[in-house]
Amino acid sequence: MSDDPIPTELDRRAAAVERQVVDWRHHLHRNPELSNREVRTARLIEEHLRSLGLDEVRTGVSGHGVVGVLRGGRPGSKVVALRADIDALPVKEESGEEFASTVVDADYPGGPFPVSHACGHDGHTAMLLGAATVLAGVRERLPGTVLFVFQPAEEGAPVGESSGARQMIAEGALDDPAPTMAFGMHLGPLPTGYVGYRTGNQFAASCLVKIVITGRQVHGSTPWMGVDPMPAAGAIQLGIGQLYRQLPAFDPVTVSIGHVEDVGRFNIIGETVTLWGTIRCSVEADMTDVQERLTTLAEQSAAAYHCTAAVMYDQDVPAVHNTPAWVEAVLPTVRRVVGADKVFRTPPTLGYDDVSEFVNRYGGAYLMLGAQDGELTEDGTPRPTPGGRGLVPNHSPRFYLDDGALLPGVRLHCAVAYDHLSGRIDPAASSWSLVATDL
Repeated sequence: MSDDPIPTELDRRAAAVERQVVDWRHHLHRNPELSNREVRTARLIEEHLRSLGLDEVRTGVSGHGVVGVLRGGRPGSKVVALRADIDALPVKEESGEEFASTVVDADYPGGPFPVSHACGHDGHTAMLLGAATVLAGVRERLPGTVLFVFQPAEEGAPVGESSGARQMIAEGALDDPAPTMAFGMHLGPLPTGYVGYRTGNQFAASCLVKIVITGRQVHGSTPWMGVDPMPAAGAIQLGIGQLYRQLPAFDPVTVSIGHVEDVGRFNIIGETVTLWGTIRCSVEADMTDVQERLTTLAEQSAAAYHCTAAVMYDQDVPAVHNTPAWVEAVLPTVRRVVGADKVFRTPPTLGYDDVSEFVNRYGGAYLMLGAQDGELTEDGTPRPTPGGRGLVPNHSPRFYLDDGALLPGVRLHCAVAYDHLSGRIDPAASSWSLVATDL
């Protein structure tokens, strides 16, 4: 590696594009778009990729996805897919940033919704645009192919619509050439510039839950003449809190109801109440059991109140699985870029990310990149920096990113891509020597 000038040049070029990456991120942050509506975001990505003179820019993939293809000038059979998600969330922003979003989407199903990048996808997109710029500048010296995968609808398309990573694969967007590695990062509440990794499931398996409780509509003055579905809905919510006692306590699971929808009025007891939620399982094999138990709970609780319940599961996303061989292969590159003292193991999380469709299918790794005011304790636990803005979880209205994390993100994309194309990141050469606590 010391005799190879390319890594040093990649770092130099990344530093040169840092200001542009920050500007992209601020622009995207001011102009967020919800899942399956990323029209302007996709246009910005397409225009920049075309300006780089890539071999191919594929648009309209899985809705508004964009894939850029950069074929290196040197012989090589490796193909690395670098992935960023591009959609925003229906969250009202309270970050206090000068470039905070004031966007409201009045036409989105179920809306109107305030819209913001409360999960860092603006940073993901900006970092990958920066990496594309850097790698395109050394294309003649790349021994293989880089795919820049800008994925829509990571947060989930509206029910009844389709999009996301699985559909990108189904549409053949990554077939020619097929990746030999997929890589990505998620910005979040860790100290800026620190990289968190986990061997095994980096993120949990998940699915969307819809429970429709049906009673019989009646005027509020004569409740005995109808069947009120609201008490049944309340009983199901309370029962969910007891559901965990029926499951092993060793592997985290959660069932969360995030939205309640009724069709009543202040003086009308409505016919139905719909509960919308999510199941998260740190061990993917637990999902079927949890779904079966939740279905039984919903149906029997509704029956106790003379109602019925119909339970639907949708938008299933597999866990993001980092295999030991891939983790061992990629960590030397990560440590070289950010410093060994800034790379640490993270605890299990019930967050999800459909980058799993890429990583699990093609092999590769997905990491956490810190972007907030924090530090590590002696036992490796992140904590807020005194006097800083704190560690604010993704999807919070107060979520924020430190722009100082963007340059390390660009450098990591470039270094991982080059090292894989050059054969330095190769799981076949791994000795699987990770210590037991990494597993």
